Amino acid sequence: MINKKVLSETALFFGELKMPKGYEIETGLLVKNIALSHYYDDVEYVFSKAWDKINTFITDFMRVEHKINIQSKDYYGSFYERNQISEPQFHLNFSSLKDSPDFVCLYGVEIDSDSCSIIINYDDNRRKNLKHEIKLKTNEFIILPSSTPYYIKNQNNSYLNFIQSILYTRV
Repeated sequence: MINKKVLSETALFFGELKMPKGYEIETGLLVKNIALSHYYDDVEYVFSKAWDKINTFITDFMRVEHKINIQSKDYYGSFYERNQISEPQFHLNFSSLKDSPDFVCLYGVEIDSDSCSIIINYDDNRRKNLKHEIKLKTNEFIILPSSTPYYIKNQNNSYLNFIQSILYTRV
């Protein structure tokens, strides 16, 4: 008999954020908060009901669908200009692992049609520096481990692409 034990797994969770009728996300408020926090040094990204709806959906989704209990640790928004590629993102702090988040969620607040991708870098044993691409659209999300490096690639967007990032810890 041959046994198998999975020691490590890099799981990605993604999908559409489906809100009940009457509880839709007010993307205009999120776009305003993201823009203001980037243009003015003295304006912090503020908590809003729209952000809370996203956070509640994600935490409930992870708990109910995947039996993973998480809570938000930090959040911020970003916007990307035409053909802009972000710097590589990595949310693990090796000097303070206990203070590092476990997951990062990227939510497409307002994404120009078919113009934004999340490029995830990973290794598969000897096969190194592999990439996996997931398209990000308006009202869709991607959750990945905080130890997984990624970057955001925008191509041929006519408008700014707005993304809400939420860092989560396991509880």
